[in-house]
Amino acid sequence: MSVIAGFVVPHPPMIVPAVGRGSEKQVEETTRAYMEVAGQIAELKPDTIVISSPHATMYTDYFCISSGSGATGDFGRFGAGDVSFDEKYDEEFVKKLEELIYEKDFPAGTMGDREKKLDHGVMVPLYFIEKFYRDFKLVRIGLSGLELADHYRMGQFIEKVSLSLGRRTVYVASGDLSHKLQEYGPYGFAPEGPVYDERVMDVLGRGAFGELLDFEEDFCERAAECGHRSFVMMSGAFDRRAVDCKVYSHQDVTGVGYGIASFYPAGRDESRCFLEQYSERQKCLMDEKKASQDEYVKLARDTIESYIRYGKTPDVSSLKGSELLSKRAGAFVSIHKNGRLRGCIGTILPVQDNLAQEIVHNAVSASTQDPRFEPIGVGELDYLDINVDELMPPEEIDSPDMLDVKKYGVIVTCRGKRGLLLPDLPGVDTVEQQIDIARQKAGIAPGEPLSLMRFEVVRHT
Repeated sequence: MSVIAGFVVPHPPMIVPAVGRGSEKQVEETTRAYMEVAGQIAELKPDTIVISSPHATMYTDYFCISSGSGATGDFGRFGAGDVSFDEKYDEEFVKKLEELIYEKDFPAGTMGDREKKLDHGVMVPLYFIEKFYRDFKLVRIGLSGLELADHYRMGQFIEKVSLSLGRRTVYVASGDLSHKLQEYGPYGFAPEGPVYDERVMDVLGRGAFGELLDFEEDFCERAAECGHRSFVMMSGAFDRRAVDCKVYSHQDVTGVGYGIASFYPAGRDESRCFLEQYSERQKCLMDEKKASQDEYVKLARDTIESYIRYGKTPDVSSLKGSELLSKRAGAFVSIHKNGRLRGCIGTILPVQDNLAQEIVHNAVSASTQDPRFEPIGVGELDYLDINVDELMPPEEIDSPDMLDVKKYGVIVTCRGKRGLLLPDLPGVDTVEQQIDIARQKAGIAPGEPLSLMRFEVVRHT
């Protein structure tokens, strides 16, 4: 067998009556839909239920699979400790999954499983499922900060393991939608919130899983969505398969979006190889950008490709007549992959003999030494979007009023600690945000006195 069905479900604790204490009546439509899909799962009689949860152990660069023979949990932190769970894990499934991802050198496994107790992203679906069916074993997987394409790959591995073990597997993608749908909601309102909900429910209703990969990271962050990566992971389990899909409900009465949908495989369909199609689109996009890049970006890209492939950097003396050899300036090299930052390191003031050497040095550092990321691999080179920011000399300012997030970058200093943020960055809309992010990067505590400098950049893309 294989993954025989998939379900997208939310996980608001208040939907459990012992937690909601009457407030669950606000989401009766969601409750009815939950009961319907839980009944379907019981009729399927799965051997294994895989649940991906945004509230399980999560790392920026690794998928954590819950380990051991099982786990317990309850709603005690929500005031309902009597509602409890004692689940058995499918240890054979987890072992086989670890073997496969180890073979593929994929960043996932049971290491770092620090949250042994079941989280509410798992317990809310189980609360409904176990009203009808208990004869299954559980596989619990956390999400990660890795790109959406990696979540799709994780779903593909789950399907392969299910197939190899002959498991009747149901995939439950636990995740709320936007948390910013209403002013009165706990997280307030953002215009991207309703747009996200409408868009994602349309995609799920059509089973157009490839479109889930096209949601921009910045857009998802502004919408404060919860479950997108979970939905993408489930999608990977249906790679190259047609699906019959149905949306049962979508509510936003609490300011948070709750959507429920089902997906049943309907035969092989080689045209639904969404990850391959997405990768090809990204490669074509990068090829177009390469064709129009200026000499600044070309030098940064040539440096990264040469260093990652061969451990060597270009000879800048070949740039005879270029202004890169005739001037000095600080420079930042920023690397993105599929819309996500992959590395960014630079210098505020020049430290090399010329701007060409400045770019070369910082391109190597951004691609291999940014402490936030693993070094870039050869397989990533075709998908990198590279920017070079040439920094103008910074100037001291007396007040944040002299800043403009679109025009000026900021440097904050306090007792020898210094943090910098470039101008015109996605998601940074106010001077207050700009200063706060720079402060955090420097490790300066809130409330400590700051000295401010501003600078302009020439951005090469």
